[in-house]
Amino acid sequence: MGRAYLSLGSNLDPEAHLAAAAHALRARFGAVRFSPVYRVPAVGFEGPDFLNTAAVLDSDLDPVALDAWLHALEDTQGRRRDVPRFSSRTLDVDLVFYDDLVLKGPGHLELPRPELRHAFVLKPLCDLAPDFPHPVSKRTLAELWKAHPDSAASLATASLRLDQERGTTR
Repeated sequence: MGRAYLSLGSNLDPEAHLAAAAHALRARFGAVRFSPVYRVPAVGFEGPDFLNTAAVLDSDLDPVALDAWLHALEDTQGRRRDVPRFSSRTLDVDLVFYDDLVLKGPGHLELPRPELRHAFVLKPLCDLAPDFPHPVSKRTLAELWKAHPDSAASLATASLRLDQERGTTR
């Protein structure tokens, strides 16, 4: 059993897709904790704002199998892979950490995930696990967030909440 730290985002009907992802994650893995949901402008392209959140769960799948499961989850939500990588999407779920592993795997699997440098990935993870140490730098997520150039600006929270046991929203 490994502890997985995920980053989730959507900018196409994001409330519906994030709620569906929360439901699917709980159906497969049981207890899942979610951070607050943040509204963040698209990075790297022009498009609608994203809703971003993070999740922590315990998985019986190894990182490669979990990453494949997460890609299948994206596909069930209509994720298109025939468009530019930096474009609007129904659902993006990235495995950012898996325990303290450092590895590169098939596809874009890389642990820790390099997108951690973005505030929309780091801040939600920091909300969930501020004392978690980055496996390479050994700095906690709280320390990394405090040193982040965007830490002084507050990210806008969205009204969507995924912290309900059945994955419902309010």
